Amino acid sequence: MNAAATSDRVALVTGGNRGIGRAIAERLVRDGYRVAVTARSGEGPEGTLTVRADVTDGASLDAAVSEIEGELGPITTVVANAGITKDTLLMRMGDDDFDAVVDTNLGGTFRTVKRAIKSMIKARRGRIILISSVSGLLGVAGQANYSASKAGLVGFARAVTRELGGRGITANVVAPGFIESDMTAELDDETQKAYRKQIPAGRYGTGDEVAGVVSWLAGDDAAYVSGAVIPVDGGLGMGH
Repeated sequence: MNAAATSDRVALVTGGNRGIGRAIAERLVRDGYRVAVTARSGEGPEGTLTVRADVTDGASLDAAVSEIEGELGPITTVVANAGITKDTLLMRMGDDDFDAVVDTNLGGTFRTVKRAIKSMIKARRGRIILISSVSGLLGVAGQANYSASKAGLVGFARAVTRELGGRGITANVVAPGFIESDMTAELDDETQKAYRKQIPAGRYGTGDEVAGVVSWLAGDDAAYVSGAVIPVDGGLGMGH
């Protein structure tokens, strides 16, 4: 663990071994949190505790939370980031393709947050941050399963806010747009150009830009912000 992480702030980031989740974990380490990441394979960034867990498996999350709190202390912040895609047009989408994405992205968030809030309720403070997508607000062709799962996070966060807001716990949603990643780097030049044309900012975002918003929501300055959806999309969704 990072020797600088000496505060009582303990963050759990699901899927924190790569992509946006990894950028978030790195930022929270720099902010002084004790950070744990869940991963099915691979390792989280330097300064984090990596635990093996699958967000579709409640028993593995029970074990992960026990391990994290045993080593780092009670969880005060949870960032539900783990997710998958199985893109195809609706007419071609199999039942399993729909169910797997919704069970991971929405069901996995439910399973993670349910377990992470126990310590927050006792402490009467906490931060719940859900990583959604512009796809869940704007809608993207070929992503009926993904869009549905990411839109569901908004209702989930708002229901949680109603339940736990009086206990000093906030629940908010971050909705990234097109973010620089291995996946976007593999797109051909014409496809990348077409995507950028849709974005008022004229560029992809970075994982660090998403992480900066998460950092703010996790901090004291956002104590009176709950049930909000914050887009990090260069203007693509325009508030949808």
